[in-house]
Amino acid sequence: MSLGTGTVLFDEGGHRCVAFSSLVRGDDGVQANQFLIQDDGESAVLDPGGALLYNPLVLALAAYARPHEMRWVLCTHQDPDIIGSVDKWMLYTQATIVCSQLWGRFVPHVVPGYMKNAGSDRYLLLPDEGGDVPLGKSRIRAVPGHFMHSVGNFGFYDPTSRIFFSGDIGASLIPSSQPYEFVTDFGPHRAKMEGFHRRYMASNRVLRLWVAMVRQMDPVAIVPQHGLPMKGDAIPAFLDFLERLECGVDLLGPANYRWLG
Repeated sequence: MSLGTGTVLFDEGGHRCVAFSSLVRGDDGVQANQFLIQDDGESAVLDPGGALLYNPLVLALAAYARPHEMRWVLCTHQDPDIIGSVDKWMLYTQATIVCSQLWGRFVPHVVPGYMKNAGSDRYLLLPDEGGDVPLGKSRIRAVPGHFMHSVGNFGFYDPTSRIFFSGDIGASLIPSSQPYEFVTDFGPHRAKMEGFHRRYMASNRVLRLWVAMVRQMDPVAIVPQHGLPMKGDAIPAFLDFLERLECGVDLLGPANYRWLG
């Protein structure tokens, strides 16, 4: 269901999940999704994006939340399209930044030194095993995805909606004009993600470990930061695809490290 510029993924019993998929025009940057999770009057924005996105996202969020209701800024990893606007979120809200402890020394580099109220108390740094982030009467669980695009990488699982926000894992490359809707048939969708995952995932070994964890989690939807979300039969097909995929260091050999001097 679309409301304003957002697509409502879940809305029940005071708990809501919203995706924003069309705030970046194709000629301005790579298509990216931003997310809002709300429970009992508290809000968390997930992977809010870079400076390019701050104003459009704030305007889109106005239909659902006011700035003072923003408790958390959840960051799956450290890339500019994830955290580039962190300074603005720290300046204009009282939200706490949630990210891997590996990036706790790096994220402040995008925050001007003259900013007040931007110290260590504005960060919740996650250990490698992840953990729970309280939100209203619910919680969001940070789920490890290390070396799957980033050495300190997390997905965020919402037990209330059973939606797994997977970051760049499951990303697909689509035109900005393509409607944001759930993929249920993985076969035709595979070509839109295969090249990305071969390049950006570290190895098949880590893929298999992650797939085993997600099967235990049993989400009803996997919602990545780029491209389209998946549900139904697409989820086991996607996990089977990852489990067999050679990627990253699996594909490298001497020819990739030739001295051309």
